[in-house]
Amino acid sequence: MSQLGNDPLYAIPATRALRRSRGRWRISAFVALAIAIVVGLVRFVPDMVASPSYIARVEISGTITTSNRRLEALKALAENDAVEAVIVAINSPGGTTAGGEEIYEALRALADAKPTIAIINEVGASAAYMTAIATDQIFARRLSIIGSIGVLYRHVDAGRLLDTIGIDLDKVTSGILKAEPDVGGPMSPEVRESIAALVQNSYGWFVDIVAERRDLSRASVLAVADGRIMTGAMGVESGLIDQIGGQAEAIEWLAATYEIDAELPVHLHWPPPSRTDWISVLLGEVAGQALGIEIDGRMTLDGLVSVWHPSN
Repeated sequence: MSQLGNDPLYAIPATRALRRSRGRWRISAFVALAIAIVVGLVRFVPDMVASPSYIARVEISGTITTSNRRLEALKALAENDAVEAVIVAINSPGGTTAGGEEIYEALRALADAKPTIAIINEVGASAAYMTAIATDQIFARRLSIIGSIGVLYRHVDAGRLLDTIGIDLDKVTSGILKAEPDVGGPMSPEVRESIAALVQNSYGWFVDIVAERRDLSRASVLAVADGRIMTGAMGVESGLIDQIGGQAEAIEWLAATYEIDAELPVHLHWPPPSRTDWISVLLGEVAGQALGIEIDGRMTLDGLVSVWHPSN
């Protein structure tokens, strides 16, 4: 008789059933983990199973800021002979003006090497719209939010609050505009003038590239560049975007315009999950879906920004 059979507890039917059940659970857990690994590899490491030719997908979501890793990823796409075209999927209220400019310039360089097309999902506003106009063609849903062409600089005057709680801020500076505006008080006329010049300089560049990329007169861009948002349908009417649709329509356009095979697979190239953290990404998605929330990368932004959100 086996050692297990000599165990007096094993002679109890309930004990034998419990141990067999525990063994089955261990096997089931191992099988489930193996399946999860396979699914994760297929989902998050598509380049391992990529066909010789494919369409690359780049996702720009959440708050836009500068990113060296994203720049390198876009440069790599331009040099990848297997990539037939690039779809830039946008769902963002915008972000820093520098971040928008960085993506704009990188996508313009990419568009010189590959057909590049943008699809705006829920939101493509401010710096995210700046991203979209860098591509060859812009699609959006009929009820997507687009536009919000403009730049802002936000200042909080907490002077009365500081007086109430007895805090006095003082400083010594080399000039009247150094370390201004100060949270301890309102903007002086000189400070407001210097900040306005900063905003207008950035805004002027934004308007100019919209006019250039959308083939519109500067006057017609200025007419809708007061920070307003609009739907995708309104964007088509105003010339800010090209067509209504999503990825399927974008692929149809690529096939018709560049004779790209519409049956080519589409593989995600940005953002690429780390080879070691795809499980946490997968679990995060599952948890977010279970709670009915989405982590979209929003963060507090300091300085000059081009962003739209109703809470701002």
